[in-house]
Amino acid sequence: MLSIMRARRVVLSGRSHLLLTVPLRADPATARLTPAERDIARALVTGATNALMSAARNTSVNTVANQVRAVFEKLSVGSRTELIARYGDVDFGGGR
Repeated sequence: MLSIMRARRVVLSGRSHLLLTVPLRADPATARLTPAERDIARALVTGATNALMSAARNTSVNTVANQVRAVFEKLSVGSRTELIARYGDVDFGGGR
């Protein structure tokens, strides 16, 4: 317990950063996503905008918007916030 308290003090003092890893869970709903939709979903849960995803994928913003809609429909969510709440800890495949 003492080492946890000491580590907490170090982190709070700004001398170090505390890195936590959260194991990702599998979700059968994600099996319905295409590889491109998995990439989009993975980016969405990190807060990426359509413009950012478009630039990173070298596609049009309209293509990304269509893929976002497909992800929402296949995962039965209505917003980015709901996607993050329900699937933020999901392994979409391909690493995150």
